[in-house]
Amino acid sequence: MNNHPFFTTIHKDLIVSCQALEHEPLHGSEIMAKMAQAAKEGGAKVIRSNSAVDVATIKRQTGLPVIGLVKRDYPDSEIFITATLKEVKELLAVEADVIALDATYRKRPNGETLKDLVDYIHENSNALVMADIATIRDAEYALECGVDMVSTTLSGYTDDSPKQHDPDFELVEQLSQRLPIPVIAEGRIQTPEQARRMLELGAWSIVVGGAISRPQLITKTFAEGIRKNEALSGL
Repeated sequence: MNNHPFFTTIHKDLIVSCQALEHEPLHGSEIMAKMAQAAKEGGAKVIRSNSAVDVATIKRQTGLPVIGLVKRDYPDSEIFITATLKEVKELLAVEADVIALDATYRKRPNGETLKDLVDYIHENSNALVMADIATIRDAEYALECGVDMVSTTLSGYTDDSPKQHDPDFELVEQLSQRLPIPVIAEGRIQTPEQARRMLELGAWSIVVGGAISRPQLITKTFAEGIRKNEALSGL
């Protein structure tokens, strides 16, 4: 499976996550498509995107493969990244090349299971499945369910994963040594140096989001850094 054209495309290269939620200033499929085009021109090989409409628009704009997901809250579960078959069908309808879903070891909405969703995707499309995980236990569970790759997207965002400022280098290294499928490093990667370190630790590919595609967060980093320096100089 690792010789699938998608894996060849992303191997030791960059995936850019272009997402903007409804409360963010760049929300809107046309804006995200332009962001994705800018990422393509900068060297991104694949785009990761939220919502069926954004996936479709980005595919038309860029011609790049797109990893699709749908973020939606459900009252009976903490899972919100492509949580149910409803979201899977929305992404299949726009021919997402890969479907990313929360593959943590947590209860899904509507009594559905991860294996149900993985099997449905594989039986009804040519799409690959990316498992967003937070721990080694999650990754092993996702592997048992038949996913095609794992991504460390949720490390630090679940109750059973460590909260830290830096990327989870340790998790990526451990998974790369244990799993027979590609491990994608994602989460809090802020610099090219951190991305290269992930590749050195065994990551198949890198996903970078906020450090590239969320200008409000990039601006905040600069603004807070300047103010911190001003405060220190006044001591």
